[in-house]
Amino acid sequence: MEQETTSRILETLAELYPNAAPALKYNSPYELLVAVILSAQCTDERVNKVTAELFKYHNTPRTMLELTQEELEKYIFSCGFYRNKAAHILSASRDILEKYGGEVPDGHEQLKTLAGVGQKTANVVYSVAFGGDAIAVDTHVFRVSNRLGIANGKTPEKVEEGLKAAIPQNLWSKAHHYLIYHGRRVCHSQRPDCANCTLKDWCEFYNEK
Repeated sequence: MEQETTSRILETLAELYPNAAPALKYNSPYELLVAVILSAQCTDERVNKVTAELFKYHNTPRTMLELTQEELEKYIFSCGFYRNKAAHILSASRDILEKYGGEVPDGHEQLKTLAGVGQKTANVVYSVAFGGDAIAVDTHVFRVSNRLGIANGKTPEKVEEGLKAAIPQNLWSKAHHYLIYHGRRVCHSQRPDCANCTLKDWCEFYNEK
């Protein structure tokens, strides 16, 4: 896709979603980290309901470690994959206390040393909590990027590489949220609302149909 087209798409998305922001609710980098770990294969709405209760009493690494794995699993059961997620949260909490003085590290590579934190989670926390330039490729970003043709790839890693090459670095974080919003509101997985999409003139998926 030509750079001019990508720029016009981003400008249009910025007009459509001027208030695009994370849907997960959090009050600290640690709360965001836990919420993002819980959000894997789960809706943000469900995560917010779970963390509203969990964070009343367990919203720091130290207070989280007051829970046994079984107790934490009961809190997060409805988020799915609760055994793995509980193990990751507790392990990451120990590492934060023992290796980082109780504070979530603000470096991208340091974040990835924590249990349950892969590229996507590190990108979200680095970008949202610490203001870093990053593009987290979730299912919405992956789908919309491929359909539009901004970045084509069969893996999240390839799409992330393509987006970074196509979008100015200072817009990476904003573009991430724009693409998520568009995926949720218009470019749905099963039935994309192409007829009412303001990007259809530039969309490879639409024009190939």
